[in-house]
Amino acid sequence: MDLFLIFVLTGAVAGVLAGLFGIGGGMIMVPALALILPTQDVPADIVMHVALGTSLAVIAATSISSTLTHHRRGGVRWDVLRWFAPGLAIGAAVGAFVADALPGLALRRLVGVSSLLIALQMALDYKFGVLARLRTPQPLELGTASGLIGLLSSLIGIGGGSLTGPYLALRGFELRQSVGTAAAGGIPIAWAGAIGYILAGWGTAGVPNPALGYVSVSAFFSLAVIGTLVAPLGARLAHRLKPRHLQLGFAFMLLCVGLEMLFG
Repeated sequence: MDLFLIFVLTGAVAGVLAGLFGIGGGMIMVPALALILPTQDVPADIVMHVALGTSLAVIAATSISSTLTHHRRGGVRWDVLRWFAPGLAIGAAVGAFVADALPGLALRRLVGVSSLLIALQMALDYKFGVLARLRTPQPLELGTASGLIGLLSSLIGIGGGSLTGPYLALRGFELRQSVGTAAAGGIPIAWAGAIGYILAGWGTAGVPNPALGYVSVSAFFSLAVIGTLVAPLGARLAHRLKPRHLQLGFAFMLLCVGLEMLFG
């Protein structure tokens, strides 16, 4: 019962964050799963793999719920996403197999430093003149950026919103549209990444049954159901906040992400 309540509370927090900031909540789920899974006798050498794969599977569900809410409020730039989505999916699928073979410490530090720098920029509201003037990124840029975002997101088990949202904001997009589009971008990342972790971990011993590769099915359902239900609440809140308040909240979230990546 205690384990179930932990999963429910974790799913609720992750769901609100998914809707509010356009992120998948992986920064909450991955550390929580990394602490819980050893109590279920999961071998230490695959704990992070199971945490990452299960997190992406949950995000695959919660990202759909939050995206629908942002879409109804005009917060998703589908014209940008059509060029962005293929790179996100390909990068996420490749990242799952890279994670299966390599430790992600160096990439965690890279993402952590980047998150802290972007948080500082957003908190100070400093405008990068060249980036801000280029209002519409070209397909080549979108494809390159999305592939890298998908790869990094899959390696650390997040939906990519903490990378996609700031990238679009720095490129001159309105913040609510950046958040909404980042939420939608979590769909191809999470689905491709989760499928990658399922395939990469297929037949691996030690994953709690029932399991699909590196995805713990019981943890998935516990986290996904409540996360999907509360994600629209965060999305509605994002459209009610003043832009500057949302920007500062986004900066604080990125600060937490950066510190977690560097020291968590």
